[in-house]
Amino acid sequence: MITKDMTIGKIINSNEKAADILISLGMGCLGCPSATMESLEQACIVHGLDIDEVLNKLNNN
Repeated sequence: MITKDMTIGKIINSNEKAADILISLGMGCLGCPSATMESLEQACIVHGLDIDEVLNKLNNN
């Protein structure tokens, strides 16, 4: 299960569909250095995304 405090890097490594889902939501910089250390919640704030909607998409695919 993906949680809001997991790093983007960990999410991508744990779920093969996560990168495509995050890119489709507007997070195009998944390869940038901060993505490996930034939590999903922090990334959602930066990109203006609702954390609950993002978690729902990541955990239900």
